[in-house]
Amino acid sequence: MNSLKIRRTAIAVTAAVLLPFSLAACSDSGGDTKAAPSAASGDEAKTGGATPSGDSMTGDQPFGAACAGVPKEGAGSFDGMAKDPVATAASNNPALSTLVAAVKQAGLVDTLNNAKDITVFAPTNDAFAKIPKADLDKVLADKATLTKILTYHVVGQKLTPQQLENGSFETLQKGMVTTTGSGEAYKVNDTSNVVCGNVKTANANVYIVDTVLMPK
Repeated sequence: MNSLKIRRTAIAVTAAVLLPFSLAACSDSGGDTKAAPSAASGDEAKTGGATPSGDSMTGDQPFGAACAGVPKEGAGSFDGMAKDPVATAASNNPALSTLVAAVKQAGLVDTLNNAKDITVFAPTNDAFAKIPKADLDKVLADKATLTKILTYHVVGQKLTPQQLENGSFETLQKGMVTTTGSGEAYKVNDTSNVVCGNVKTANANVYIVDTVLMPK
């Protein structure tokens, strides 16, 4: 009897010692099972949120070979230009210095800076260099003609690249410009190539072009 009693007591003690460990193990295992889907769903949520944002940013970035020449930092960079109205933004871009001088000569700085939601087809210095110097000097000296030419480069709405695929738009000069192309290759009036497009300023979308547009 004593032996049986001792054996039962030993079994009871062993069970009492082991039971908490078994329960703890079960509890930990259940916790892991619950936590795993939660972590996975968190990762899925993160991935799902990040992808559209990335795609959207990619589709809304400046494009074109000449974009490589835009300063990486400072007021003339894409980030810097986005903070300033268009005439001020252009003045900080070294490739647009001739255009900026022409805009100042025509007295259009305030007009462009105060305009709301416009598109500017901005000729590079090289674009102006295609015009014989005598002709360019003559235009720069004639404020009325210069104003007509410059306002012909401005459309009274913000144009997306998609709108340029096959577009026709009235300019501030009241003439029409036509645009064609797709992807990252666009032409204006079939003569001027967009070399750096979809550049944002505080009040305008800018498409930098390689040829000065002439009113028709």
